[in-house]
Amino acid sequence: MNNSVKCGLRVKNDSLFLSEKHVGSQHCVLGAHFPSLEKLQVKGVHESQHEKVLSVTGDGIIQSPDFPNTYPRNTVIAWRLVAVTESSRIQLTFDPHFGLEDAEDGICKYDYVEVKEPVGGIVLGRWCGSQMVPGPQVSKGNQILIRFVSDEYFPSDPGFCIRYTLLHQRQSEPEAPAVIPAWMQSVDVLSEAVAGFSTMEEVMKYLEPDRWQVDMEDLYKPTWQVLGKSFFHQKKSRGVVDLNLLREEVRLYSCTPRNFSVSLREELKRTDAIFWPSCLLVKRCGGNCACCSFNCYDCQCSPTKVAKKYHEVLMLKHRAGGRGLQKTLTDVPLEHHEECSCVCKNDSD
Repeated sequence: MNNSVKCGLRVKNDSLFLSEKHVGSQHCVLGAHFPSLEKLQVKGVHESQHEKVLSVTGDGIIQSPDFPNTYPRNTVIAWRLVAVTESSRIQLTFDPHFGLEDAEDGICKYDYVEVKEPVGGIVLGRWCGSQMVPGPQVSKGNQILIRFVSDEYFPSDPGFCIRYTLLHQRQSEPEAPAVIPAWMQSVDVLSEAVAGFSTMEEVMKYLEPDRWQVDMEDLYKPTWQVLGKSFFHQKKSRGVVDLNLLREEVRLYSCTPRNFSVSLREELKRTDAIFWPSCLLVKRCGGNCACCSFNCYDCQCSPTKVAKKYHEVLMLKHRAGGRGLQKTLTDVPLEHHEECSCVCKNDSD
């Protein structure tokens, strides 16, 4: 197949880059936990106008073009996997060799692989970068859709390779535990449950599922108040105190990502260089954990989602032989905390 070439320009960090696309042959190198390619069978493949439809009768693989080398630019490929029977399910397992263009502001905008349910269009996940290999994915029905997108700029390697496995029998779902009415729960258990809700309406639904709206109205009914020997009618107004807003304010100022300044020399452990600016702002977890679980006595604010972002700075280094300073603009990687959570210290040890 002849290689095709496409060029374009893209601005990154105030610089222009020339992009070029090459489409070559395809092959796949799997991790040690994958069987050899000779044992994997792909049958019943046919292409529609927008996607490749694969009839799944056993195990097989799907890969980005040229895996484990750099994938081509400006590419859109979709694979629809269809199990042989309605009761069958499909499991996807990603090869540990995984790498696409990094996310921007924590969002996979440019190059990514996406897995979704064809029926209903529910997206099970979208991944890019190389910090974390996606975990196994299992279809909810007998179909699953995989979509790979790359734009015209900055392709990466090795791309991705996915093994799909046919699950012949629907896995039995565990029986739901018996629900104990809220009024029968202990104070500690009930307190823990109520603390996890986001709005007052959710709290009332949990306490009285059948009559929560009536209870909400009762809270704001007029009541008789006694002052000395006189009586007056007082009605609580929903606009005076917004309990949902009070709860949200507490959440915002508790354990959340917030701005911190870091020294680049200390953060990067570079004693051979000088940076300007010498400090940059990053998002790091901060705030207290007063609302942590009642059965945790040592709670700490910890990151649950971390991303590496690049910042352009001026770097100064002494030239060899003591002939002045070398001045360059360079991208430095800094760790940003995107999501935080209060966790027990004992659990994190």
